[in-house]
Amino acid sequence: MPGKAWSPLRHRDFAVLWSAALVSNIGSWMHDTSAGWLMTTLTTSPAMVAMVQVATSLPVFLLALPAGTLADRVDKRRLQIIMQSAALLLALTLGGLVLAGAVTASILLAVTFALGLCTAMLSPAWQAILPQLVPRSELQSAVALNAVGMNISRAIGPAIGGLLIASVGMAWPFLFNAASFIAVIAALWWWRMAPPPADAPNRAAQSYGAALLQGLQLPRGNKPLQNTLWRSVVFYVFASAYWALLPLIARVQLQGTARLYGVMVGCIGVGAVTGALLLPRLRQRFGLDGLVVTGTCGTLVTLLSYALVPVPALALLTSLLAGASWIAALSTLNVAAQLAVPDFARARGMALYTAVFYGCLAGGSMGWGQIADHLGVTTTLLLAAALGVLGLLVGRSLPLRTVTS
Repeated sequence: MPGKAWSPLRHRDFAVLWSAALVSNIGSWMHDTSAGWLMTTLTTSPAMVAMVQVATSLPVFLLALPAGTLADRVDKRRLQIIMQSAALLLALTLGGLVLAGAVTASILLAVTFALGLCTAMLSPAWQAILPQLVPRSELQSAVALNAVGMNISRAIGPAIGGLLIASVGMAWPFLFNAASFIAVIAALWWWRMAPPPADAPNRAAQSYGAALLQGLQLPRGNKPLQNTLWRSVVFYVFASAYWALLPLIARVQLQGTARLYGVMVGCIGVGAVTGALLLPRLRQRFGLDGLVVTGTCGTLVTLLSYALVPVPALALLTSLLAGASWIAALSTLNVAAQLAVPDFARARGMALYTAVFYGCLAGGSMGWGQIADHLGVTTTLLLAAALGVLGLLVGRSLPLRTVTS
């Protein structure tokens, strides 16, 4: 990995928080993977399996902007500690219920939804503190490295989760997830935020409702942010199809076990990490638009391969491509959003982006699950690929900009 891409780790605060988040994200991916597989043991309905992704994403869509508005007005560190602690208790409860054999589809969805509420409160605040951890000149590298950490965890977490399920039982990935939150809580307890600059706007001078309305109005007159949000919609709606249906792709299309499913998600993570290592060089060569187009084309190939070639070995290679394509688009859109919002409203601006991201995942997962219930997994993946081709055409009229508004 080029030195520029690693450079944010030279800053102690970023390195500590990044490392703690890596541990926690491993646990979170173990939960997501295990929850999807657990649901396939409770029901084979594609709609119900897809609801796991909906339960994860919908709360963030609903609460991202209110949470971002709150994060712009309160101590972000204290908010993080409170919500990380709540997530720990929820994960511990789910693990205990699975261990006792008392979990049902409804309980699984309810706890997953509650964990999604915690994510909704955490995400805008977490993204908003990045500029406090590194100089502005290294912000793009910090965003990309943040994505690298997420995808290292995506590579490790599902594989460990699959092994734990196969060797010691379904409950243990959830219990490990609970323990992983301790790392972030400890790091946040250690970290001390820098005081706001003297010329920063007074948070208390504006009511919560006025601040929320201001957040909703951020895209007005801000063409870079408008284009970034629309390009996000174009990509995430069709790309959400294979995320929603991946447990069924492994179980039904490939006739696989939890181990195969875990390895598939792990391969997506490996592909994403590999792609992220190349991002600084690729960004210089192709620019923001070119990277999103590249990620879109790779995702189209992924959908077609999952749909038409039910061979496990090829599915693992396809998963590597899926991860590299996903990180190319996701990291680029995230950077574009970071650069398109002013510092005083950064949490709200990133909350808008987060709401679009998770809203597309939730709505897309719900829609693709319903379609798969009626038409089957193969036809649904082909329809998603067709929508992706349309998205390529629409994206040509929405160029991404790198200049902060």
